[in-house]
Amino acid sequence: MRLTVRFLALMMHSTMAAMVTTALVFISFMGLGNAQANAAAAVTPTAYSPDKNKVLRYAFEISETGMDPHRVSDVYSTMAHNAIFDSPLHYDYLARPLKVKANTLAALPDISSDFKIFTFHVKPGIYFAPHEVFKDKKRELTAEDYVYSIKRVLDPAHSASLISEFEGNVVGVDEAIAAARKSGKFNYDREIEGLRTLDRYTFQIKLVKSKPIFIYVLTDCRASCAMAREVVEFYGKDIVSHPVGTGPYQLVAWKRSSKMVFEPNPNFREEYFDGEPAPGDKEAEAVLKMHKGKRMPMIYRIEVSIIEEMQPRWISFLSGGQDLMWRLPEEFSTMAVPGNKIAPNLAKQEIRFAQVPNLDLNYMFFNMKDPVVGGYTPEKIALRRAISLGYQTDDEIRVVRKFQAVPAHTPYAPGVAGYDANFKTSANEYSPAKANALLDMFGYNRGTDGWRTLPNGTPLILKSNSTPTDRDKQIDEVWKRSMDDIGLRIEFNKAKWPDLLKASDAGKLMMWSLGGSATTPDAETWLQSLYGPNEGFKGNRANFKLKEYDDAYEAAEVMADSPERTLLYQKMAKLMVAYAPWKINIHRISTDLWFPYVKGFRRPLVQSQSWWKYVDIDLAKRKEFEAKN
Repeated sequence: MRLTVRFLALMMHSTMAAMVTTALVFISFMGLGNAQANAAAAVTPTAYSPDKNKVLRYAFEISETGMDPHRVSDVYSTMAHNAIFDSPLHYDYLARPLKVKANTLAALPDISSDFKIFTFHVKPGIYFAPHEVFKDKKRELTAEDYVYSIKRVLDPAHSASLISEFEGNVVGVDEAIAAARKSGKFNYDREIEGLRTLDRYTFQIKLVKSKPIFIYVLTDCRASCAMAREVVEFYGKDIVSHPVGTGPYQLVAWKRSSKMVFEPNPNFREEYFDGEPAPGDKEAEAVLKMHKGKRMPMIYRIEVSIIEEMQPRWISFLSGGQDLMWRLPEEFSTMAVPGNKIAPNLAKQEIRFAQVPNLDLNYMFFNMKDPVVGGYTPEKIALRRAISLGYQTDDEIRVVRKFQAVPAHTPYAPGVAGYDANFKTSANEYSPAKANALLDMFGYNRGTDGWRTLPNGTPLILKSNSTPTDRDKQIDEVWKRSMDDIGLRIEFNKAKWPDLLKASDAGKLMMWSLGGSATTPDAETWLQSLYGPNEGFKGNRANFKLKEYDDAYEAAEVMADSPERTLLYQKMAKLMVAYAPWKINIHRISTDLWFPYVKGFRRPLVQSQSWWKYVDIDLAKRKEFEAKN
C-alpha cells in the first residue's frame, strides 16, 4: 500500500515531468563552431550508418568537466571520451571477470618475459572523424598518434591525473618531464627512449622496472586515448571543447552541464559485435546470441542529459523522457525494486532491471597538509581516527542508500585481484565511546558551548565539502548527527562537483567524500591513491606520505597477482587504518532500469568504459510499447 501511495504521489508531478521532458527536447545547444560543422561534410561517409530513428536517451547524475581525455579524471567525462576516442586496449563487454582485449591493435601487445617491454601493433585502416584540418582527406590512426597522446599526459601544463602511471615507470620520461618543468614547455619532438615509434603502426613502451599490471594502463582513456596532433594544435587551449577521435561516435551538440548529443563517426571502422561470456553466464550468453555479428554502433543518436537532482531524474524516466535509468537513485529503490524485485507497476510496462555490485569505493579523505586534520603526530591521528569511529556508516546505508551499498573493510573493492574476503580491518568500526575517549585522551576538550576545541584551546571546526544534490544533503545530515554525538562541530561548503575537483587539485579542501571507481580489475587501482609520489591531482588527494606504505606499494607493483602480493596489499590497508588519511565507507550497488525496447545493455564493471556501441534499439518493440503506454 505504501509503495502504491508513494508512486501515485510521484505521478501527481506529471506537470513537472512534462516540463522536464519538454526542456530536454527543446533545449538550445551551444554550437561547436561552423568550421567543425562544415568539416563533417568534407569527407564522404562510409556506406554504413545506423537507422536514424534509433535514439537512446539517458542522464548523467554529475556534470561532465570537459572533452580533453588527458586533462580530466571523472567517470562521466571519461565515459563520453571512450565513445569519441580509442585506447589501444579495452575490456570485453560481456566477460566476467574482466578480460583485456585488443581495441585498435591487431592483437594483444607483445610483452617481454620480465614485464618491462610492451610492444603494440596498431591495426591499419582506422580513421579519425572528419575535420577541416585534414584537408578533405581521411586521416589514418598511426602508432605516432599514441606516442604523441601519451606525451600529452606527461606535459606538466595539463596536470594529467594519470601522469603517475608513466612518471617513475617509463625509461626517459622523468628527464623529459623535468626539462618541461624547467623550461615551462614540453618538447613533443624530443625522443624518449622508453616511449617511441618503431614504424608507422608499431610503438613500444619500456619500463624501468617490472610491472605486470601495466597493461591495464593502455585500457584507460585518460592515459592512452589517441588524439591527432594537428587537431590539438589547431584548437590550442580550446581543444577541451572540440573532441576529434577515431571512436564510434562524435559530439554534434553540447550545452555544458546540461546536454550532450552524439552521432556516428562516418569514418568509423567496420566492427561487429562479439564477446566471451564466462561459462554459465546466462545473461551474457543471451546478449551474445541477440547481437553477435551486428555491425556497431547499432544506435544512431545518443542524447545524454545532465540531471543532478534525484527526483527530476527519476520522473524523467517514468514519463518516458529517458530510455534507460543509469544508476537508480537510492531514494527510489524501495519503490522501483522492493525486495530487489521489479515493482508490479513497472513490470506491467515490461521494464527491465539489473543490480551490479560496483567495483568502487566511497571514502572521505582528510588533507594531510591541513593544519586542523592533517599531520602524523599522535593527536592528529587520534582526531582522524575519532572522526572515523564516530561516523554512522550503517545509517548512511539504511537511510540514504536504502540498502544499495555494503560497508567497506578494505581500501579496495571485493572482486578485484588482491581482495581476500577473509581479511577485514576495523576501518568501519562505529564506536562513539571510543571516539570520545580518544578525543579526551589527546586534549580535544569540550568548551563551555559543548563543542570540542583543539589541544591549544582554539576552536575546532571541521570543514567538509559536498555538492548541492539531495543525496549529498542527506549524507551531510548523517555526518552532522555523527559529529554532534562526539562534540565535533562540522560545517559544509556546497559547490558543483567540477568546482570541488579544481579546489581539490589545488589542495584547498580539508575533507571531501569521493567515490572511486575501478579503472583496472586490481586492488592497486585504489592503493595508488595513497602512494606518496602521487600526491595532489595525480590521485593522492589526501596528500598522504608514509615511507612504510610507499615501500610496500613499490614492492607490490613489480609483482604479479600472488599470495605474497596480497599480503603487501593487506599491510597497506592496515597502515591506512592506523594513520587514517581516509575514512573508508561503502561499496555501492548500482541498479539500472530500462524500457523493453533497449536491447543488450549490461553495466560495465569499469564504469568509465563506454557501452553505447554495444546496445541496440528495437524500433518495432518501441512502437508497440508507445502504442500501449
